[in-house]
Amino acid sequence: MRLRRLPAEEPAVRRYVEELWLPYHRELAATVADHALAEDVDVVDEEMSFRLDRLSSEGYRTWVAVDEPAEGRTGGDDPLTDPESALAGFVSADVERSPSVFDRPDRLVVGDIYVRAAFRGTGLAHRLVRRAARYGREAECGELALDVDADNERARSFYSSVCNWLLIRPHAVVRSSV
Repeated sequence: MRLRRLPAEEPAVRRYVEELWLPYHRELAATVADHALAEDVDVVDEEMSFRLDRLSSEGYRTWVAVDEPAEGRTGGDDPLTDPESALAGFVSADVERSPSVFDRPDRLVVGDIYVRAAFRGTGLAHRLVRRAARYGREAECGELALDVDADNERARSFYSSVCNWLLIRPHAVVRSSV
């Protein structure tokens, strides 16, 4: 299993949206209040446009866990678009630079993390968080913040098992040093 940075390229982003982002948000809608997907738009096309724009912005990153076949890939050179590779999960993070008027460090905000059911319990979620934290260190962020919906019990339970997170507000940004 390899963690690969999602490029701002349509074929890779489309597969990510269809196989990871959409299932993640459907699961979230079933458990988190006010997270239903719109029914009057093409969700995949709208998210594609939004995600391509975000991936082109400075500081924003998404890493995808790819379970690649051992040998003989036929889908091309890019495991993110190779249909023989399984997309197992992802983490998205954004560098939030502190304005100079505040005496606080820059922080890395992890906004989304998801692992498909078949890969849960394998340690993949921990690897994804560690990858985001490494990016935070590379970007010289002094804090890691996790944007978690307060009623997302599974996510809150996971984060509390990873380390000592400090809950600082109900919509739940949780912090730890990077």
